[in-house]
Amino acid sequence: MLSENSLPAIVIANVPRSPGKSSGSETRRAFLGHSSQAMATTAAAFFSSHFLSGETSPRVHAAGSDEIRVALIGCGGRGGGAAVDALSVAGAPLKIIALADVFRERADVIQRSLREEFKERIDLADGTPEERIFVGFDAYKQAIDCLRPGDIAIFATPPAFRAPQFAYAIEKGVHAFMEKPVSIDGPTTRQIIALAAKADAKKLKVGVGLMCRHCDRRRELWDRLQSGEAGELIAFRGYREHNLAHNLDLAPGPNGMSELLWQVKRFHNFLWASGGVFSDYCIHHIDEVCWMKGAWPVRAEATGGRHYKGKLDDQNFDSYAIEYTFDDGAKFFYSSRLMNNCEQKFGVFGQGSKGAFTISGSGHSPAKSVLYKSQRMDKNNILWAANQPEPNPYRREWEHLVAAIMADEPYNEAARGAQASLATAMGRFAAHTGQPVTYDEMLNSQDDLTAGVASLTADSPSILVANSDGTYPVPSPGKYKFEYRN
Repeated sequence: MLSENSLPAIVIANVPRSPGKSSGSETRRAFLGHSSQAMATTAAAFFSSHFLSGETSPRVHAAGSDEIRVALIGCGGRGGGAAVDALSVAGAPLKIIALADVFRERADVIQRSLREEFKERIDLADGTPEERIFVGFDAYKQAIDCLRPGDIAIFATPPAFRAPQFAYAIEKGVHAFMEKPVSIDGPTTRQIIALAAKADAKKLKVGVGLMCRHCDRRRELWDRLQSGEAGELIAFRGYREHNLAHNLDLAPGPNGMSELLWQVKRFHNFLWASGGVFSDYCIHHIDEVCWMKGAWPVRAEATGGRHYKGKLDDQNFDSYAIEYTFDDGAKFFYSSRLMNNCEQKFGVFGQGSKGAFTISGSGHSPAKSVLYKSQRMDKNNILWAANQPEPNPYRREWEHLVAAIMADEPYNEAARGAQASLATAMGRFAAHTGQPVTYDEMLNSQDDLTAGVASLTADSPSILVANSDGTYPVPSPGKYKFEYRN
């Protein structure tokens, strides 16, 4: 049985604070680190004692039975991956009973794939010829309406839809797992932070897909950094540089599909839908560094550009170079480049006054974290290296969330996920405008990229309107106050 005071920092982690400030004895470092540590440690203890032992939990979740029903909302590859990770939690009584997407074909592909691997845990039948597969912009409501209070909704739709969908889950008393990023600008970040407080008030559990926080080996590194083994943390650097994963050329355009549905389908290419590839791809590395540093950056300045023009440009740059500054003056230099046939680098690293360290070396999993005796990052100069193999953090985050639900312990990553999303958006915004931006300026910005998204229907005009020549407004540093408009 988990003690009532075993997660002292989780609720605190949902209170937004101005970077560089602390209240009472809870410093920013403790705020960021202890909350993650407490969640993972407590949930892991429950998981080990109940799930791995084969015991059935004596607790009944809020819906009134041992079975926890799950609705998958957003049936792309990320949604399918989240569903597999959820159903892979050993001993957890999860069953997927509803799917929702704006594209029926995506839901059909996912349900066929899930049935092959988890035949007995997919139940979409509702007693009629129609299965519980819902299509459209309001499909998330239909799917959530199939759940009971205490069940789980998985949100893997484009990030623009995160706030209204999360709000509906809270209204219905449903726990949530939200893929990252959960916000893309100041207004959506404020919305998620406010909704996180409402979820807390209803004792709902919320997971966010920043799985690196659930990595056992990264937590070991965090412990060592907090104990001072690397000294004062003064600098970080990170890289996500690889070949193109998404086509940056939007030609020939919608080609018969509605403009709105086409932009949703190509959501990585449009800032309103996703925050673009920088927000979607780079949030993990930025969150890892902020976790290790124990702070969110107070300022970002950046450069970037489009180097290869297609016939119809999207809203992403091909490269971004960000300089983040923390309140104590420490720096974090981050580079993202999506170009074919260039050097490829993927990882985040740090330097302390006593020695350097690797947070993640070549991918999100395994992390292969390392602490060095000095600034020389050499295999002959290692002070500590993470044991291999490493538990899969994509599975660990689900183990921790399900354990918290089964034990009815406080667990809410929404506000922290929103702050990580905002820190990432700071870098993107600074590159797109050519102007530095502070954390507070970004948080309080009134430029809402997703305005109107909650009321969209299949017949709605797109959030982003094309120019008269069929092209789209694109970020032009020095030209606009905001990213592609004034």
